[in-house]
Amino acid sequence: MDKAIEVKGLRKCYKDTEVLKGVDFEVKRGEIFALLGANGAGKTTIVRILATLLKQDGGTAAVHGFDVASEPEKVRQAISLTGQFAAVDEILTGRENLVMIAKLRHLPNPRAVADELLNRFGLNDAANRKASTYSGGMRRRLDIAMSLIGSPQLIFLDEPTTGLDPEARIETWKLVKGLADGGTTVFLTTQYLDEAEQLADQIAILHKGTIIANGTLEELKKLFPPAKKEYVEKQPSLEEIFLAIIGYKEGA
Repeated sequence: MDKAIEVKGLRKCYKDTEVLKGVDFEVKRGEIFALLGANGAGKTTIVRILATLLKQDGGTAAVHGFDVASEPEKVRQAISLTGQFAAVDEILTGRENLVMIAKLRHLPNPRAVADELLNRFGLNDAANRKASTYSGGMRRRLDIAMSLIGSPQLIFLDEPTTGLDPEARIETWKLVKGLADGGTTVFLTTQYLDEAEQLADQIAILHKGTIIANGTLEELKKLFPPAKKEYVEKQPSLEEIFLAIIGYKEGA
């Protein structure tokens, strides 16, 4: 089976407000799937249903062949969830956060697990500092590292770059690409169009409770009329200017 997620007719209401009005989509194993939508579109609601934290009011949803409503324990064994804000314990050090999660997952040799992830995510130098002293980018790296403990087959990243500066955003993008290259399926929600453009193999647009477009970037481009060709001098974006001024080099 090559489907990591299969959603059909998903519905959810909050009191008298219907947030999801029959959502349908599929996510292939090993791909980066981006769910786009404005604030309040229902992106987080979908993630919470797929992660078994919220029950749907209608329709079906399966993760790796397991129904989220009737087989939640099996779903939880295959997934990990990183929310909009880093869920790290600020009192603990980076290493202690990782060791704690490894112990909760009953893994052998939790310290070795922590050391491998600290090295993988470039946090060795800050391993013994309290997480409260970390920058936003470092906290996000630690948060994602914690999510990977136990080698989940699917990771949900709910607006992972919210509040990050441009440099930290690019570093997070590199981490996400690395996850997919390693075989992990990534379900990404974002309201940043450039983020989806940089990362996603497949993009779905959620609007007013339904998926109004779904496909690769090239497929979505075909939904619009051909662009009018004009030859103008290209001006650098503010992000490009910012990164140039601070001397940031990708891969450095």
